[in-house]
Amino acid sequence: MAEDELPVVVVTEGSDVGPLNWLKERARVIETGATDADFGAAIAEARGLVVRTYTKVNEALLTAAPRLRVVGRGGVGLENIDVAACRRRGIEVVYTPDANTHAVGDFVFGYIAQLLRPWCFFRETVYSPAEFKRLRDTVRGRQFDELSIGILGMGRVGRRVGRIAANGYGMRVIYNDLLDVRSQISFPATAVGKSDLYRGCDILTIHVDGRPENHGLVNGEAIAQMKPDAILINTSRGEVLDAAALATAIRQKRLAGAAIDVFSPEPPGPDSPLLGLDNVLLTPHLAARTATSLQNMSWVVRDVMSVINGQPARYPAP
Repeated sequence: MAEDELPVVVVTEGSDVGPLNWLKERARVIETGATDADFGAAIAEARGLVVRTYTKVNEALLTAAPRLRVVGRGGVGLENIDVAACRRRGIEVVYTPDANTHAVGDFVFGYIAQLLRPWCFFRETVYSPAEFKRLRDTVRGRQFDELSIGILGMGRVGRRVGRIAANGYGMRVIYNDLLDVRSQISFPATAVGKSDLYRGCDILTIHVDGRPENHGLVNGEAIAQMKPDAILINTSRGEVLDAAALATAIRQKRLAGAAIDVFSPEPPGPDSPLLGLDNVLLTPHLAARTATSLQNMSWVVRDVMSVINGQPARYPAP
C-alpha cells in the first residue's frame, strides 16, 4: 500500500522504538505534540491518536479531528481523555491496563526501604572511626515483617504491592477500595474502612486513579488519623493528595516521612510545599519508567490498528 493510502496515526508523546516502527509499517505516523504548530493539520487527517499522560483529549481536540476513529492511551489512567465525548462521536478508546503493574509495584518497595532502613552511604571518603561507630550505635531501621501496610485502591498495582508485602515480607495487609475485589486477591488481606486504614497502617500507599471525585482524597483530615511514625507513599496521581497538608504534618512531626512520585501541578513549581524536607523523597514521575514497562505501554498501537482495521480491541476502555 502506498504511503498516501495508509491511515494517519498521530503520536503526541513519543513511543518505544519497537512498537513505533511496527506502527510505521502499517500507518503514516505523524509525531507531533498537542501544542506544536503542525498539530492542527495532523489531527485533522488522523484516524488514530496515541497519547500518554499530558495530552488532553477533550471536546476541542475532538472537534478538530473529524476522521478520528480511535484514541490509544499508552498507560493506565484515562483521566486526560474524555471517554464519554469520544463515545458520543463513535471513537473507541483503548489503553494498556497491565503495562506498568510490576514496575510501579517494585518502585513502591524501593521507596519503603529508603524511608524505613536508613542507609547512611559513604562514597568518596570514609567515616571517621568515631562517626562510623556513632552511626552503628544510633541508626535503627524498622523490620518489614513487623509492619502493617495500608493500600488505598486495590486495583492491579495495589494488588501487586499487597502480594509482595504479604508473601514476600510477611507484612499485614489492609486495604480500602470502592469495589468488592475479594475474588481478585490471592494473598492474606483485610478490607477496612478509610478511617481504619489510616489509623491502622504503618505505611500508606496510594493507588487510586485521578478521576475528579478522587481529587484531595487524602487530605489533612485523613493524614491526621495516621500514626506519627507512619509513612505515606504516592505513585498514583498528584491530585489525590493534599501536598500542603502532608508537608505540615511532616514539619510538625505528626508523620514520619513520605515518598512522592506524582504532583499537581506536574512538574511541581519552585514553591512546592514538599521541598526542603529531609524525610521526604521526591522523584520526577519515575515509578513506571522501566524499559519493559515503556515498551508495554507503547504496544497500545496494536489495539489502535485493530480498531482502524475494523477488528475488536483487546483492551477497550471500561
